[in-house]
Amino acid sequence: MSEGEGIRVFCAAELPREVREAAAAHAARLRRDFPDARAGWARPEGLHITLKFIGEVGAPRVEVLSRAAAAAVKEFERFPLTIEEAGTFPPRGAARVLWLGVKDDSGQLALLQRRLEQECEAAGFPREGRAFRPHLTLARLRAPAQALSEAHRKATFGPHHFQVDELLVMRSELGPGGSRYTPLSRHALSSCKE
Repeated sequence: MSEGEGIRVFCAAELPREVREAAAAHAARLRRDFPDARAGWARPEGLHITLKFIGEVGAPRVEVLSRAAAAAVKEFERFPLTIEEAGTFPPRGAARVLWLGVKDDSGQLALLQRRLEQECEAAGFPREGRAFRPHLTLARLRAPAQALSEAHRKATFGPHHFQVDELLVMRSELGPGGSRYTPLSRHALSSCKE
């Protein structure tokens, strides 16, 4: 298996069941109200916060990524996040992505993401070119859906509070029913280790 083919991977923070269920209920309302919208909706069980997308790598590089993730979490303790606000990418005009916002009042998520970026770069993975904008992707629009986008932007969501206690290296498998995610390794923040 070569470096450019194989396993599609990323690093993420997992969400508690209650947050996933609230996001799924919000998405279900939108799907019910806009049944003709051409959108690829995220599976509720797969909702997460991506800290770093890597792409396809060969199997040996997954272990390298896992070591980088383990090094990144070493000095971090459990920290709070809040999921609230509904928005789109881009923020105005024809939306391509419907998202729910992540509020990082402690600043720890941004610090963890920067540390992860540094560890990954030191391990030979390319640096992300875009600024980190933490969010949960609810749907990717396949065609313009102005009414759906506006309804989502105007919706009230949350706040839903939870604690981040681990960083996951995830496998992403694309399929006709949407992406499926499988944890490949879990890395507990220092205050969460047994």
